[in-house]
Amino acid sequence: MTERFFNNAGPVVPARHYCVPPLSRFDLDDVLRLIRDQRYFVLHAPRQTGKTSSLLALRDRLNAEDEYRCIYVNVEVAQTARDDVERGMRAILSQLRGSATTTFGDGVLAGLVEGALDAGGPDGALNEALRRWSLADSRPLVLFIDEIDALVGDTLISVLRQLRAGYHERPAAFPQSAVLCGVRDVRDYRIRSGATNEIITGGSAFNIKAESLRLGDFDESEVRGLLAQHTAETGQRLTAGALAAVWRRTQGQPWLVNALAYQACDKNKAARDRSVTITEEAILHAQEELILSRQTHLDQLTDKLDEPRVRRVIEPLVAGADEREFAARDIEYVRDLGLIARDRPVRVANPIYAEVIPRELTYAVQEGLMQETAWYVREDGGLDMDGLLAAFQRFYREHSQHVMGQVPYKEAAAQLLLQAFLQRVVNGGGRIEREYALGSRRTDLLIIWPPGKFTRMSRSGGEASARDAPEAEAPPQRHVIECKILRGGMESTVREGMAQTLDYMERCGAESGHLVVFDRREGKSWDEKIFRREEFPGGRRVTLWGA
Repeated sequence: MTERFFNNAGPVVPARHYCVPPLSRFDLDDVLRLIRDQRYFVLHAPRQTGKTSSLLALRDRLNAEDEYRCIYVNVEVAQTARDDVERGMRAILSQLRGSATTTFGDGVLAGLVEGALDAGGPDGALNEALRRWSLADSRPLVLFIDEIDALVGDTLISVLRQLRAGYHERPAAFPQSAVLCGVRDVRDYRIRSGATNEIITGGSAFNIKAESLRLGDFDESEVRGLLAQHTAETGQRLTAGALAAVWRRTQGQPWLVNALAYQACDKNKAARDRSVTITEEAILHAQEELILSRQTHLDQLTDKLDEPRVRRVIEPLVAGADEREFAARDIEYVRDLGLIARDRPVRVANPIYAEVIPRELTYAVQEGLMQETAWYVREDGGLDMDGLLAAFQRFYREHSQHVMGQVPYKEAAAQLLLQAFLQRVVNGGGRIEREYALGSRRTDLLIIWPPGKFTRMSRSGGEASARDAPEAEAPPQRHVIECKILRGGMESTVREGMAQTLDYMERCGAESGHLVVFDRREGKSWDEKIFRREEFPGGRRVTLWGA
């Protein structure tokens, strides 16, 4: 039998992929009740969460039990039709015809689609095809429409209204139950009609919706169970630290779990030798490779960062701004995209997304930075934090006015610029972990630097010292950096920041702490803004940096 693998593209096939059983992803009894009770409802979740896999598994179960005829159709192909309803209907009917042929293995149902467009016209073709199908068999028809929110404009309005128009004829002459599946709940659709130049809400166009179900992420036991399948079938062991890291870094987002495991266990050539144990460090390395590869899943999310609704939520979050009231539509939209957690407080959904967001926002800045990791590595292999932050002060003083214009989120521009500078240097040998949440009034950065063998280089490119780091492997260094925007007086800002820095140092077990305060007040000279001093709150040294 061919070895299964972690699936990071398309629906899961249990015979080929390790998987959490698709029908366990939602309350199956509840879904079957809705179908039995002739309900039309919505299943939604962020992209690549497992919606399609669950729908296909449910379709196969219903058809195997022979109580219903269940058909699945993906309507994404009609997206480009936009306001051309006739073109959109042709594409949807073509998908229905093909789905009928592959699902039931004969051309009877497929043939019933022929002529539906002529008989019903663009705004009645889907209704006509579904009526014909429903009348052709005594078993009730169940319809699953996937990627419904990929449709645009009048094509989407027409589909929703045709389903509503035939609703009263169910189950004899129209589907007994229908499931609309997409990223967002239908109530959140705001559809601009090209024909009437008005906004139509999904709730008004499809007011027959009984319930809205949301497919959740994996819980920790499901993540561990998925990884255990790999160990059981290949014998390859993952350490306790590796198992914990997969859960901690992904928070159960299904695509991230599978992509991270695939990167660590299969994409990594060394790990294809199943005697090699997967460690926490291997998972963290896989994460970095995943981010650098700019996978479609991550690109789709970061493409949304410029959207006004997303920006209104993510910008103050990255900036560590004070608590504020968000428009309910903005919050729900960003939650539906999967960018923020489903529960409070408002925060980025998982550490991988928290890593990707600032990198994407400062990508152009990072590419233009002329900084080398080796400039900031001490002769013992450790990271020179004082030298690194002093260099950032010089850079910020000389270039911030120009470079900050390249950062799209102005409220968080200073913090993002520091992160870009650190990323450019630290990424050569360590990593940065980020924490930010609304109302925190700060951005928390933890630099983890594993000392290794380095040859220090001078800024001109010449070798300054060829002495290697000690051969014995030392534990990673942990350096905390707290970023704050000066609000009110310097004294109160520093007092609050020192307490926050000490707390973060304690939680992270950090050996050094640094507080960076950005003074963005007009009329202050750089000589007043730029300073460095050491303070000892609670008896621990914290270096204060002004910028």
